This record gives sequence, structure tokens and C-alpha cells, in this order.
Amino acid sequence: MALLEQITKDMTAAMKSRDEARLGTLRMMKAAFMKYKADNMKDADDAVGQQILKSLVKQRNDAADMFRKGGREELAVKEEAERAIIESYLPAAASDSDLDAAVTAAIAETGATSAKQMGLVMKAATAHLAGKTADGKALSERVKSKLQ
Repeated sequence: MALLEQITKDMTAAMKSRDEARLGTLRMMKAAFMKYKADNMKDADDAVGQQILKSLVKQRNDAADMFRKGGREELAVKEEAERAIIESYLPAAASDSDLDAAVTAAIAETGATSAKQMGLVMKAATAHLAGKTADGKALSERVKSKLQ
């Protein structure tokens, strides 16, 4: 089932169960898909859909951090709850061992020896993690530590 179809089906279920928090998040997700469709004049396939959802997760993380810095803990908690709902539609996150294995394999594959070659290693490591959700910042830090 396509991602947008699943979101629409889950919206209906959230409406029937009167789950306002989940319904609001699902509507926001569907709106992001509709915006993509309006901007690009084509439907988002699952790969593009996952990129849209990753961007929404990043927005929720940034917003939660900003709310915490501003002393608004209740809003930060709300953002994190939305993030959890969005993440449930993404593939499983890569574990620490997966990240380490991808970085090690990428360094061996590219033959990188210095931090100047970090871009090559990042590209190869990202390819090794295809099908899993990986935090780019965490991956970057691991590559940086192994290359120094």
C-alpha cells in the first residue's frame, strides 16, 4: 500500500476513534504530500514520500529544541509526540552497530585516509544504509572520528 494511501486510511481511523493528536499529525503529513503534488505536478512515490517524512521529522526535532531553549517544555513534548507518529511511517532506524559497519565498509571501499575524503565516505556509507533511516549528523560524526 502506498504511503499516502496508508496515511489517508489511518486518518479515517483516527477520526472514528476521536484521537485528535494523531489526526492533526496525519493531516499535516497529508498536507505535505499534497504540497509536493501541487509544486511538482506529480504524485509522490514512496521514496519521495520518505524524504518528505524525514524532513518533517527534522522540523519536529528542531522545533522541540527551540521550545526547550525558550522554556516551553509542554510544546516540546507535543512536537516529540508528533515526531514519533511520523517516524512510525518510516523504515526502521539504523542501529549504532549498523552505522559503524556502514562507515567501516565505506572507508574500506573508498580507501579514504583523511578528512578531506569525507564526502566520498559519506556517500558510500549512505548507500550501505539504503532502506534504513539514518541520522545524517550521527553518521557524519562517526565518519569524522574514524578518519582522524
